[in-house]
Amino acid sequence: MSRALGLALGWAADQALGDPRRWHPVAGFGSAAKALEHRTYAARRAPGAAHVALLLGAVVATGSLAERVTRGRPLAHTLVTAAATWAVLGGRSLTREAATIERQLAAGDVVAARVQVRNLVGRDTTRLDADEVARACIESVAENASDAVVAPLLWGAVAGVPGLLGYRAINTLDAMIGHRSPRYAEFGWAAARLDDLVNWVPARVAAALAIVAGPGVGVGDGSAALQAIRRDAPAHPSPNGGVVEAAFAGMLGVRLGGSNAYDGRVEHRGTLASGPPATVRHIARARRLARRVSAGAALTAVALAALTTGRRGAAGTGHST
Repeated sequence: MSRALGLALGWAADQALGDPRRWHPVAGFGSAAKALEHRTYAARRAPGAAHVALLLGAVVATGSLAERVTRGRPLAHTLVTAAATWAVLGGRSLTREAATIERQLAAGDVVAARVQVRNLVGRDTTRLDADEVARACIESVAENASDAVVAPLLWGAVAGVPGLLGYRAINTLDAMIGHRSPRYAEFGWAAARLDDLVNWVPARVAAALAIVAGPGVGVGDGSAALQAIRRDAPAHPSPNGGVVEAAFAGMLGVRLGGSNAYDGRVEHRGTLASGPPATVRHIARARRLARRVSAGAALTAVALAALTTGRRGAAGTGHST
């Protein structure tokens, strides 16, 4: 049960403390990845795949070593799992950033909100009006409820510390190089495709949790969320982000999506759900929904970890006849 307990403690630490202000291990990984890129970069897919394999292999090996060293020592394994979980989760920091943007928009300081929302999104925010900043914020809250909370918890439940660290490495590499800029269109291909793969199931679990936990948060409902997922999510460029954003849009009773600018390139993402456009007053509702999804994910992951390790332990105590 040490894995389940470690996941629960790590989630609680993230909820109470958020990300550390300095010496964050994910930031350290990003710095190492950037340094390695100077040696591995070429505008082709094969060097990009090698870049991802080197970094991911090192991280998973580190997680596997931590599991091996603490095997048979429940307290140590619980603490290592808790520390890894806290390091890879970003739920508290996500809602804290969203709350800051909400306060700035409510005070009429659109310029500050444009700058603040850059912590959450990769789009060009310099010309966004207040409602577009609110939309960007809510879309990021939705997508990162899956990427920064649901997905790492599920991977931790089924694969322990290597799953926690490996997932965060993949997701970080996707954020760094997995976009369609001229520099990374080919080099970042492997990172983007791998991120799509490891987030496929978690994104749909996140959408389901939003539907189950969302009644009363907004003016939408589960039927609106399901309709948005079926009708609108396929038009979104992300096979996973569109599902979660559509679920949030339907439950909140707002319309998300539209056109975003990235490095001078405009990307049309369709529209998600059929409510009124999102505004600043919807950010608080999105934060409440994200917190409910986070709590549901923690319960799901703890139950899954207990079930998985329980079966493994039962199998290990069997006797041949």
